[in-house]
Amino acid sequence: MVGVSTKVKRLLFNEGLVSEEEWAAALAKGGDLIGVLMEDGILEEDSLMEVFGRSAGVPPVNLLDVLPDRMALDAIDKATCQEHLILPLSKNGDVLTVAVADPFNVILFDDLKRMTGCQVRAMFAHRAMLERALDLAYDQGAAQVEKMMSEVSSAEILQAPEEDAEAQDLETRVDSEEAPAVRLVNVIVLKALKEKASDIHIEPAEKNIVVRLRVDGTLRQIMAPPKVLLPALSSRLKILASLDIAERNRPQDGKFRIRYEGRSIDFRLSILPVVGGEKSVIRVLDAGSAAMSLEAMGHEKRSYDDIQKAILSPYGMMLVTGPTGSGKSTTLYSCVQTVATPDVNVTTVEDPVEYLMDGINQVPVNPKRGLTFAGALRSILRQDPDIVLVGEIRDKETADIAIKAALTGHLVFSTLHTNNAAATISRLIDMGIDPFMVASSLLCICAQRLGRRLCTSCKLPADDATAENLKKLGSSDKDVTGLDEVFKADPEGCVRCNGGYRGRFAIVETLTVSPDIKRMIIEGESSAAIKTKALEEGMLSLRRVGLLNVIRGITSIEEVLRITLDE
Repeated sequence: MVGVSTKVKRLLFNEGLVSEEEWAAALAKGGDLIGVLMEDGILEEDSLMEVFGRSAGVPPVNLLDVLPDRMALDAIDKATCQEHLILPLSKNGDVLTVAVADPFNVILFDDLKRMTGCQVRAMFAHRAMLERALDLAYDQGAAQVEKMMSEVSSAEILQAPEEDAEAQDLETRVDSEEAPAVRLVNVIVLKALKEKASDIHIEPAEKNIVVRLRVDGTLRQIMAPPKVLLPALSSRLKILASLDIAERNRPQDGKFRIRYEGRSIDFRLSILPVVGGEKSVIRVLDAGSAAMSLEAMGHEKRSYDDIQKAILSPYGMMLVTGPTGSGKSTTLYSCVQTVATPDVNVTTVEDPVEYLMDGINQVPVNPKRGLTFAGALRSILRQDPDIVLVGEIRDKETADIAIKAALTGHLVFSTLHTNNAAATISRLIDMGIDPFMVASSLLCICAQRLGRRLCTSCKLPADDATAENLKKLGSSDKDVTGLDEVFKADPEGCVRCNGGYRGRFAIVETLTVSPDIKRMIIEGESSAAIKTKALEEGMLSLRRVGLLNVIRGITSIEEVLRITLDE
């Protein structure tokens, strides 16, 4: 949680920019409070900067229009700038101009004056813009990889506490010729954690190594170190994941854990031989993050009501489906948090545990030790559970046990890989589950995707996005009633975003298994027929939910078309 001073809070209330209810809702979401209020459209950046600047007597600055000069950057080191969230902009004689996130911190101004020997002229900039501008000002990207590697100090290395036997120290001693690869791994991982990346791709090219991060669902290149480092880089990753260093001709999978900023981070490593060497993909799983509440996830009212009805049922099964990285686990954890009370026993079986939750028994799958999903689930059912979360249904055995648990008085949550909610029913039957068992156990199926949010600082009006065009894409007459303005992403983006987008949100369709749909399942109706019936009963499709968020200005038509299929 990013703190906000009492003075800032009082100023926002006094100016009528934020209400008590809006403040409480933003507080529940966590993170940067001011950033959350701006993303939700409650605060406008121009109004915020005007009020703060006027109250503190500090003029606002748009960091999009300013290029910090080198003399100013040399006056204050990067670590100090990051610690206090400041950015030196210019230095004229003994006058140093700096951008600050907190214009009311007069003690900081005194410290800067004493530190630099200059008169300090402060200007106000929003926190998120400052963080991005700092990275751009001090990090020079791929062209500076060698310099970055040489600057990685022991203080920056990710350290594992001695009491955590599974967590590792990334500065494990290796042969001297591999030391540059050790430092490069540290740089890449640190960059990924700072950028909040979900995946790291390290792949061989003709003359170099391409390192890319997946941030907000899209890949972007961050550096291109020399290809001579590839064998040592792959070996370093294999050492961390306890894989076979000598094996370079077959795929390998492993995992490792580190400590970063006081929390555990799990990494899944997949190595695949390709033309030119070995490609490594690392999935980043932050086990110390907190799952969002269902209310904070921003579901459509219909979807929210369907989910609430399912998770408050005494028994049965709710499934969340979608591709890898679509937020299925986050949705399930939010459901578990809603129903986990001291009078119920909640047990999960996961591979691996992605979020840590108090008061819940979480079992990590370990196939090497004989602990599979099916085996763990059998043991869990002997532990007198009320609610069971199965990380993923991968085979008939796991599906069969989970469905029988749902039919014998347990509330079961799990995930499955299908394209939409209706196709999940066919998938279970194809696994060999009796249609009657499927119909009797299922309560609700959620199909989910993650869409990118438009950056509130640089989004542009989409002139061709008319009500008629939206209806052709799948919106209803009711959806476009009173349509004001639709936005698109600025392809060049700004310092706060990645190509016009910043952050993601869930797009969810929910299929409630009504009596009519139960009958259709038992009679062997197709998934297309079941979907048609669900739409008649009021289900909102993925495409329509996405377009509703276009109409609200949260995302763009292009983004919705990218992640959803035509109905």
